[in-house]
Amino acid sequence: MGLDEHQKSVDKRMSQFKDGYRDNDKILRQIIEEVGEIAKVLSYMDGTKKPKEWEKVETLDAEVADLLFSVICLINSNKIDPDAAFKKMMKEKRWKRDNNRFEKK
Repeated sequence: MGLDEHQKSVDKRMSQFKDGYRDNDKILRQIIEEVGEIAKVLSYMDGTKKPKEWEKVETLDAEVADLLFSVICLINSNKIDPDAAFKKMMKEKRWKRDNNRFEKK
């Protein structure tokens, strides 16, 4: 399933609710929360931190999927074409500005 199919799936889910998509501030807070949950899982994975005895530990893939859902909500609610935006970013920043920024193999 490609990103456009994920966008349609998220839109189908969110469109069934009266409030639908949240406003940008709420979506951003959700994204930040999901990033924090990813950080927690990574800390558990590398042994930096141990989960509490009562805590249900989610998998990294589950937390990344939650983040992706929130990012897609932001994309959809702002009518962004992620493919076009990504191509533009790669062209402008990665192949021009940052092309010689890091040592290459």
